[in-house]
Amino acid sequence: MVKITYDLAMMQLMALFEKITKSNLKDCYIDELQTKLVFVVLPGQLWKALGPKGANVKKLELKLNRKIKIVEFNSNKLKFIENMIFPLKAKSITEENDIITILGSDIKTKGLLIGRNAANLRNLETKIGRYYKIKEIKVI
Repeated sequence: MVKITYDLAMMQLMALFEKITKSNLKDCYIDELQTKLVFVVLPGQLWKALGPKGANVKKLELKLNRKIKIVEFNSNKLKFIENMIFPLKAKSITEENDIITILGSDIKTKGLLIGRNAANLRNLETKIGRYYKIKEIKVI
């Protein structure tokens, strides 16, 4: 786990998100690889954050002029990883000795999870590492 600190701009984004969605936020960060702003909401807050037919997402994207992703936090590490990789589906996600193994449902899903030069996989490891102790994520 990493100690998370926010600058003033990020705190303002978080306040704007909570004001528009009226949902409780756990974390917010910029995903440089996917060029998205990622908001992690507390459990049970996802639908409230999305709004009816994704209205809150559209409103925030227009206001911030950038793509956003909303992820629901889960105290179960494996369920949280499932939430992070959504809309991709994994057949199963298992853990052994802090090494996470994701069983991809098809070749396209595996390719998207891994990315060129394993960039997506390393990015996912970094994001999950913000909340949980992990050594590595593997896709098979």
